[in-house]
Amino acid sequence: MSPRGRPRAFDRDAALDQAMYVFWERGYEGTSLSDLTAAMGIGSPSLYAAFRGKEPLFREAVERYRERFAHHLPEGTAVREALETWLRDSAREFVASDHPRGCMVVLAAVNCTEQNRPVQDFLAEKRRGNLTELEERLRHAVAEGDLPGDADIAGIVRFYGTILHGMSIQARDGAELADLEAVIDTAMSLWPRFAGKRTAPG
Repeated sequence: MSPRGRPRAFDRDAALDQAMYVFWERGYEGTSLSDLTAAMGIGSPSLYAAFRGKEPLFREAVERYRERFAHHLPEGTAVREALETWLRDSAREFVASDHPRGCMVVLAAVNCTEQNRPVQDFLAEKRRGNLTELEERLRHAVAEGDLPGDADIAGIVRFYGTILHGMSIQARDGAELADLEAVIDTAMSLWPRFAGKRTAPG
């Protein structure tokens, strides 16, 4: 008998990138194992050996997406400017032509069957993490005197978080950068309603 051949080596990082793009474009439930193996250039045994299956691969692909494409609030500037920069940088990424449109963390598992609820919960936790980062930055701004003590921190987080996530869906639906920039212009014009001194009722 001829000796058994060694498994063909592959570039794990490159394969992970390809899986990320497939999940980003088609969503978790819309992506089959055959879609993944075709894009990654490997067989199912290699996929399971390297990534332990579809769901672990997806979770790792989300982390790769966050490393490569997610934007964070910039340091060293006033919180209003940091928030606006975060939104505009994210908008440009959402419509970039070298990868699928929108945000993978928002779009890849909005609706799932009960069987895949852990995937949906995983992404929801990632989205909450983005808003927690914003909330912490706002509280720090209050402590530093960059925001007044009665600023509506919860309102800022809900409103601008909705703007961020909504732009991702708009980008997937075909909105261009100018469209998203107009949304941001309007959103930032409302900043004083949340961040300025609020007038007491009556």
